Amino acid sequence: MNPLEAIGVLLALLVATTVLGLVWRARQGRVARVSGDVITPTDVAATAQFGPTATLLQFSTEMCARCPGTRRLLGDVAEQRPGVVHVDVDLTHRADLANRYSILQTPTTLILDGTGRVRARVGGAPNRTEIAATLDAITQDAHSLTTTQRS
Repeated sequence: MNPLEAIGVLLALLVATTVLGLVWRARQGRVARVSGDVITPTDVAATAQFGPTATLLQFSTEMCARCPGTRRLLGDVAEQRPGVVHVDVDLTHRADLANRYSILQTPTTLILDGTGRVRARVGGAPNRTEIAATLDAITQDAHSLTTTQRS
């Protein structure tokens, strides 16, 4: 390969990795609405009960730099909302849970409704506004369902 071709290949690799990095960074902390399985406290070996309205289920590890900040943020959000509970699960020695719930990075937060069904997933440090909007939607859905059942 001549030097000009080698420089072209290097530039192409640089552009590709830059684009992939920017896409990855843009997706960090975003709430992805999902419809998932039902999770119980026993499933994740949690000592705390899940909330009657919603649960912010955080997966972290001992070596995670962003986990303490995420723990504070989610704890604050849960304290401000009745019926919402924050549960932190340490995956440091629980590879089985990481595999079961496809946790590829920490922190990862699953937002569960009052029945324990996964309604949203956040990879990386979450955004307070998006977490609040997701909890508002869950609360509204629960209220609508309750109103419909009474009719």
